[in-house]
Amino acid sequence: MNKQRIAAAGMAVVLGLSAAACGGNDKKDDKAMSGHEGMSMPSATAPASQGGHNAQDVMFAQMMIPHHRQAVVMAKTVLAKGSDPKVKNLAGRIEKAQAPEIEKMSGWLKAWGESVPAEGGGHSMPGMDHPMPGMMTEKQMAAFEKASGKDIDRMFLTMMIEHHKGAVTMAEQERKSGASAEAKALAGDIIKAQQAEITEMGGLAKS
Repeated sequence: MNKQRIAAAGMAVVLGLSAAACGGNDKKDDKAMSGHEGMSMPSATAPASQGGHNAQDVMFAQMMIPHHRQAVVMAKTVLAKGSDPKVKNLAGRIEKAQAPEIEKMSGWLKAWGESVPAEGGGHSMPGMDHPMPGMMTEKQMAAFEKASGKDIDRMFLTMMIEHHKGAVTMAEQERKSGASAEAKALAGDIIKAQQAEITEMGGLAKS
């Protein structure tokens, strides 16, 4: 009987300790859960990479879209009013390359839940006090659109060289700080293509 009483007492101690341990864990778990509920999770627009892209990728697309749109307008204008077949051939290639890139970048922004720049949105982004690199002003574009023949050919080459240099600058920044593999790949393509076109336009300007 004594042995049975001792065994029962020992079992009670073990059960009591187990219950206390379980009760302690529940309190810790409750505390941990309440702590997580009070925390704010990073949003999809946080500066750090989220879903394969970051703020630099968004800025790159939002700036390059209006930049490309202006280049397409310039290309179409010289195609309609220019006289040099070589300049018009180059303009046609620029339009053919950049129009699909506008659609591609617009698709990224929509997928990322970001706004696509409106048509005719001006020459600078909101919050910027200066035009985007290489972007022509409204005054420059007005003068360009009034020209024709050899004059517009010459203006196109001069203006597009600066325009391309600006695009290369933005693309280099994207390659340096972006997170999206697709955006960085496009930036690399822009650098390669537009640097080659800058050299080509320099040669045409001298001829």
